Amino acid sequence: MTLVVLAVDDEPPALDELAYLLNADGRVAYVHRAGDATEALRVLRDTEVDAVFLDIRMPGLDGMELARILRRFAHPPAIVFVTAYDDGAVDAFDLGVTDYVRKPVRAERLGESLRRVAGLRSTPMPAAGSAGAGVDEQAIPVELAGTTRMLPRSLVRWVEAQGDYARLHTADASHLVRVSLATLAESWANAGFARIHRSYLVQLRLVTELRLTGSGYVVAVDGVELPVSRRHTRELKDRLIRAAKHDWTR
Repeated sequence: MTLVVLAVDDEPPALDELAYLLNADGRVAYVHRAGDATEALRVLRDTEVDAVFLDIRMPGLDGMELARILRRFAHPPAIVFVTAYDDGAVDAFDLGVTDYVRKPVRAERLGESLRRVAGLRSTPMPAAGSAGAGVDEQAIPVELAGTTRMLPRSLVRWVEAQGDYARLHTADASHLVRVSLATLAESWANAGFARIHRSYLVQLRLVTELRLTGSGYVVAVDGVELPVSRRHTRELKDRLIRAAKHDWTR
């Protein structure tokens, strides 16, 4: 697959470097350039692109505002933020961006973003409004060895509240993110996640056991027992029963 992309940055040296790295990747057929958001919108008015690689802090209309405009397009391009700052990661999560790349940009890291974009373009998207539309594509920015990466939601097994932060548990690691458990519970409700306690959110399909102990109910996920609060017990039971019935009747 070859991709047509748009690079947007208000600093000419940074724009030149980004365009050079994009052009050097064999998956990229053509790179359009824009020095600000207004110029980017002019390009997008006349040209269809697969992805926009976008700086966040720009004069006038900034990258975050441009991304919100792009999300309203009938066929929005994939959005990859390319920035020297990490304070936009939470907003990037809310916008459902494809990736979040920190400057200085490395060719290998940009290649990973292009793999994500190519993967989205090669997978048929569900029709808008259809069941499951957009459910599996969402990712959340996490820090790995000083690099911000987008962790697919499908890899998250359960989530633990830690103050105003949340710790995402995958099969082999955990990641602390600056998003509250309440925000994730609301955003991920339609993706099969359920609040079982003020401090825990779980992916229901991974619950292997619901058991009554001396101190109350617990669920087992990946061999880890998590407490279920009394106020969430009945709803959890109902959802597990509905999920089981659905599996039986398929």
